[in-house]
Amino acid sequence: MHTHRTFENPPAPAHEVVVETLERALRDRTAEGEAARVLVGSALNDDDMEFVEHWCVEVGTRAVPGSPLLGLAGLCLGHTARRFGRLGGDALALVKSLAARAEADPSDVDGRAVDGYDDVRRFLRLW
Repeated sequence: MHTHRTFENPPAPAHEVVVETLERALRDRTAEGEAARVLVGSALNDDDMEFVEHWCVEVGTRAVPGSPLLGLAGLCLGHTARRFGRLGGDALALVKSLAARAEADPSDVDGRAVDGYDDVRRFLRLW
C-alpha cells in the first residue's frame, strides 16, 4: 500500500510558549526539534514582526555551532523579510553572517541559512 505524506506549516504558538520552548532548546539540544516547529510557526504565521525577528536573532546568535537551529534561524529571517518587507540591522547582519558560515562550513551552519539570505536579498531588493 502506498501512502502519501503531507506537510502542514505549523501554527504560530502563543508568545509564552515560543519563549519557553526556545530558551529550553538553547540550554538543552534535545529540545531542538520542538524549537524548530515553534520558530517556523512564528516566522510563517505570527503577525508581531518585532517578536519574530527578535527570536530569530536570539536563536541565530545563541545556538551552538553545528545546531540545526542556526540554519533555521537564517531561513526564518528570510520568511520574515518576505512577510513584512523589512528587517532590522542586527537581523540583516546575522542572516548574512549565517549564510557566509554555511558556505564556508556546512557542518557549522546548514544550507538553509543561504536560502534565507537569498530570500532576504530578493524580498528586500538587496541584489
